[in-house]
Amino acid sequence: MVVGTSANLPATLSATGASVTVTSATVSSSEFTLSGLSFPVTIAAGNNVQFTLAFTPQATGAGSGTVSFASNASNSPVLSLSGTGTPAPTYSVLLSWTASTSSNIVGYNIYRGTASAGPYAQINSSPNASTTYTDNSVVDGQTYYYVTTAVNSNNQESAYSTPPQQAVIPAP
Repeated sequence: MVVGTSANLPATLSATGASVTVTSATVSSSEFTLSGLSFPVTIAAGNNVQFTLAFTPQATGAGSGTVSFASNASNSPVLSLSGTGTPAPTYSVLLSWTASTSSNIVGYNIYRGTASAGPYAQINSSPNASTTYTDNSVVDGQTYYYVTTAVNSNNQESAYSTPPQQAVIPAP
C-alpha cells in the first residue's frame, strides 16, 4: 500500500455456541483503524457482525499490529494485522525535440506551464546542449505543457516551439 493512502478490508466476528457481548476493541498500531462497530455489541449464537479494518502506512516497509477484543467469551479474539508500506511513485517527464537548423545554436531553453497557451517559466538554468531534457520536478495529478527555444552564441532566443508538448502526470 502506498504510504499515506488507505486500504479497507472487511472482517467478521462470530459467536458459536452461545451469545457473546463484545465491549471494546483495542488496536495496537496507529497504522490500523477499526470502524463499523458500536460497543457494546451482542452477537447471537450462530451469527456474526461485520466491521472494517483500514491500513494506512505511515512509512515504507512492513507494519504490524493487533486488534484485541474485550468480551464475555472465555477466549476473546486477538487479530494479528500486517501490511507493507510502499513509497509513492515518482514521475519525471522526458522531453525531446528536433534540432534547430539555424547556425550558431549553442543550446536550448526549456519552459513549462500549466496551460497550453502559457504563461511558461524557464526550468533549466543554462542552455541545454542536447535535444533532450528530463524534468524531475513534476507533481502528481498535474498536466504540464512544454516549449523550447533555441539559443545562439549571442544568447538570443528564438520564439517558442509549437505546438507545446503535453505531459499528464497520474494522480496518486
